[in-house]
Amino acid sequence: MPEGNIIHRVARVHGRWLSGRRFTADSPQGRFEDGARVLSGRVLQAVEAHGKHLFYRFEGEVRLHVHLGLFGNIRHFRSEAPAPSPACRLRLSSPHATLHLSGPQACELLTAEDEATLRARLGEDPLRAESSLERAREKLCRGRMPLALALLDQERLSGVGNILRAEALFLARLPPLLPAGTLSEADFARLWDVLQRLLSDASRDGHIVTPGAPRVPECVAGKKRAERFCVYGREGQPCPRCGAKVRRRELAARGLFFCAECQGVDAVPRPRVAKKKARVVQGKRRDARREVKKRTARSTAR
Repeated sequence: MPEGNIIHRVARVHGRWLSGRRFTADSPQGRFEDGARVLSGRVLQAVEAHGKHLFYRFEGEVRLHVHLGLFGNIRHFRSEAPAPSPACRLRLSSPHATLHLSGPQACELLTAEDEATLRARLGEDPLRAESSLERAREKLCRGRMPLALALLDQERLSGVGNILRAEALFLARLPPLLPAGTLSEADFARLWDVLQRLLSDASRDGHIVTPGAPRVPECVAGKKRAERFCVYGREGQPCPRCGAKVRRRELAARGLFFCAECQGVDAVPRPRVAKKKARVVQGKRRDARREVKKRTARSTAR
């Protein structure tokens, strides 16, 4: 799934290149025919991004919401566009620009009220100028959910994906399993600053390059060579900061990469609640064993 840096880059490119153009719209796939008829013939006025969501505003206060999800894809063409694929949900065409949208998780028309409701559910976006550090901390730093999980909750913080969370936590020297509610104000400010810098640079460049990341081998071609990470995808390789091996573990069915030495992973105490529950379980097991022994003794005596 594209992370916030890619979505903001798309919004910026579309805003500069497509705004002011009048489009005809259709749905080659057929799943957005009604919406395409509403859009057809209208001028695109603005494009915005919030986290992983795109918002297109057309004349007449017509609003299009797009969320690419895992399989969505946007292609744009300057002159003659090829025939759309069978999966093309929406095609926007003009004499000098054409857009093909395929496989999105969401492609829908929204009223101004619906858009406001959707945006209100989303967490603060580090790339949006009006985002508030205080609101972001209030939403993210609550409960005992591991910090690494909380960062992927788009209702707590918008735009962060698996790569950015691993690299940001590494740069901020924060344990990924730390309960989000225990993150100090100073640590959150440092994490927020790292996220803003990573997202801003990646949105500008089109790919993520983590400061201090080792160079990618020459044998790796294309975009993968342009991307450079400190911990993400580097399990078993040396940490560029301390030399310890980068680790990987499963967390909610997602790969989590970190350096235990730099980020103090092994030093994170387990929640007291978990210890208390463990003692209760151990006590019940001990009582059960004693009961079994008593029953065995009575049976033998008979």
